[in-house]
Formats: sequence, C-alpha cells, structure tokens
Amino acid sequence: MFRFFDSEWLMALASLPLLAALFWVASVRRRRALDAFGDSALVTKLTATVSVAARRWKAVLILTAVGLAVVALARPQFGTRVETVRSVGQDIVVAVDLSQSMLAEDVSPNRLERARLAILRLMRSLDGDRIGLVAFAGSAFVQSPLTTDYAAAGMFLNAMQPDLMPVQGTDLGAALRVSLDALEQGARDARVVVIVTDGEDHEADFEAELERAVSAGVRIHVVGIGSTDGVPIPVLDAQGRRTGFLRDEDGTVVTTRLGEQTLRTVAERTGARYVTAGVGGTAFDDLVDELASAQGQALEERQVTQFEEQFQIFIAMALALLFVEWILPERRRVRTAWAGRFE
Repeated sequence: MFRFFDSEWLMALASLPLLAALFWVASVRRRRALDAFGDSALVTKLTATVSVAARRWKAVLILTAVGLAVVALARPQFGTRVETVRSVGQDIVVAVDLSQSMLAEDVSPNRLERARLAILRLMRSLDGDRIGLVAFAGSAFVQSPLTTDYAAAGMFLNAMQPDLMPVQGTDLGAALRVSLDALEQGARDARVVVIVTDGEDHEADFEAELERAVSAGVRIHVVGIGSTDGVPIPVLDAQGRRTGFLRDEDGTVVTTRLGEQTLRTVAERTGARYVTAGVGGTAFDDLVDELASAQGQALEERQVTQFEEQFQIFIAMALALLFVEWILPERRRVRTAWAGRFE
C-alpha cells in the first residue's frame, strides 16, 4: 500500500509550472539582450560555445529536483510492518472543591489557583493514563470524563470556578459518589481518586461511599489546601478583583480554615495518602510525582500496522539531480579552422 502522510505538501507541485515559466522568461530576456547588443554575426560568433540544449537540460533537472523534494516533504510511505501495542496506565479522577472558601488567599495566589497549577503539572507528567475532573461544592458533577486528551482536560480545568456550582458548601460524599461513578465508566483496575479541598465538610455523609471505594480497591488521595488558621474569604467582581470579604447575615466577616481530621479519615480508610498544600510546602508536588510515575495496569494489546517512511529515496534522487545539474557544463567545444590565420 502506498500513501502520503502529509499530503497537503503535494499542493506545492502547482508551483512547478510557475518555476518553468520563470526559466522561459529568463531565456527570452537573455536572447533579447543579445539581439540588442550589436551585430548578429558577431554575437553568434561570441556565443558559439554556449549550449542552449545544456541550459534547457539544467532547467529540467532543477524542476525535477524541486518536484522530488516536494514529494519527499509529503512523506511518501509504502511497505508495512505489524507491531504489537500495549496500552498501560491508570485511571485518575481529580475532584476539585469549588466552594467559595477555595478563594481564600492563605495560599498564594489563592487555594483554587494553587490546586489548578498542581493538577496541570500532573497532566503534563502523564503518559497513557486517563484523567477525569469532578467539580464539587454543595453538589457535584463530572466536568471532564476520563480521557488521554490532556490538552482538552486542561481547558476544562481552567474553566472551573466557584460560580459554576449551583449550590455552595462542601459535600465530600457527593464528590466521592460522582468520582467513583466516573471511574466505573472505565475498564482499568488501577484506579485513583484525588480530592483537592479545604476540608470544611458541611454534610459529613460519606461513610457509604468510603465503603464502596474500599470494596472496589480504589485509593482516595486527599490534598488539604490552606492553613489551619481562620482566614477571610474574598469577594471578587466580574474582572476577578477583590471588592471585600464574605460576611454573614449579621455582617461579620466569614473565615475559613483547613479541616484536617475529616480529610485524614477519608485517606486512611482507603490506604492512600493525605497531604497538605500549605505555604512553602511541597507535599502536593510529591504526590503529583508519585501519581505520574505509577506503572498502572496493562489494559489491552492490539496489532497496529505501521507504514515505512520512504521520503529518503526521493531526497536522494533530488540531490543526485542537483549534482548532475551542477557538473553539466553550459558550454560546448567548437572546432576552429586555423589554416591561413598567419598568412
């Protein structure tokens, strides 16, 4: 079977007639210049050694070499081989807390942005693993299903903001339920959930989901982000500028602090890790490195037909023609009669 991998380059072959026209125009102008130079007999005598046929052949060689180079750029492929490709990896669902408290600035630039940067770093480190995103606050939903298209997942991640959530609060049970449902859509046994939250669970109803995760062999890593000291929650305008701090009905500034005890319970029950992402800490980054380096599971093996690249043949022919054009002389030998020259 024969094919071109980058067939759009073949459109450049349309430039060959233009190049041929340029050679023809140059030849016409050269001939007109000689006609205007002087006596035609003298010009003929002076240019007797110039080979018009050689010039034409040199032009043909250049045009052919350019055409072959264009064909090489289109990456012609013929000849095939069969390879066995094994899909290896794990399924990772990252549940991101989008409650208002994630806008607190005890972690620079704020809790949510710090989490987003670490998750993007995880995506850039993955190879063959599938990743999905779950957004949660007082409710939860799948923001991005399991995929190996990390660029698309990154776009969904960048769109995750607290105003996406119809119900505020923090419901870890809903986050676990939706995350486990998303993992069941996959076919891999190597499955991981990563929950990124400040731990202020206002529902405290996740026991059934923890039992479900344990029985399914799903590890739930938990990232507690923020400080244990109470900090105010910024209120932002449409441009993302802080206009004040969140207040309750009595006008008192609402504060938020990291609730570690609940988060430790979730991680320890599934034999996973609980880490914090506080000021100057690297535990979150260490967890990202651990997830990215995990071997995962061999999901499937399949036979893939690979085409052999043959562009080098056309490059070699183009270079050979250019070499012939280079050594081909434009002048020819002319025999001159010397008899009577010195009489």
